[in-house]
Amino acid sequence: MEEEVKESAVFPANTPFDKEAFLDDIMHDYGHDILRLVYTYVNNKAVAEDLTQDIFLKCYRKFDQFNYESSIKTWLYRITVNHCKDYLRSWHCRKVMINEAVISALPSKDKQVDDEVIQKSTDEQLADAVMRLPMKYREVIYLFYYEELKLEEISATLNVNINTIKSRLKRAREVLKMMVEEV
Repeated sequence: MEEEVKESAVFPANTPFDKEAFLDDIMHDYGHDILRLVYTYVNNKAVAEDLTQDIFLKCYRKFDQFNYESSIKTWLYRITVNHCKDYLRSWHCRKVMINEAVISALPSKDKQVDDEVIQKSTDEQLADAVMRLPMKYREVIYLFYYEELKLEEISATLNVNINTIKSRLKRAREVLKMMVEEV
């Protein structure tokens, strides 16, 4: 199970590599960040948790393909973004989303009047507005403001030209401003 690993900032040269320890480390260091990133794509906590587990298993299996051209964090985010996009394109995702939409449209007998009267705070309104953005804007806003990634890191993570990232970020800010002003 142990193998030699290239010298990098993460692993010293010629040290035995323990994949299980690596998985534990990245799950500890990046688990919550990956979960939040996944949630921005799927907007469902249970699905986000399942996908996050899948992503860490994929990282475990594919670590030998990590080429040290980027940081571990950028590599994980790239895998996460691609995995989420694949999931959103999948038949299973579309079927589940349609079924949930139909169920949520049905009138509920258990709704409390209090639940309908409570107003959202400014943070909740902003989070809701971000979640309503098209995916290409939502992912840039999330990575830039929440994860505090640099534009170059976002470009590498999404595999998109840096000027496109700048344009999307500018447009996302404009759309968010209009959405918040409408409320």
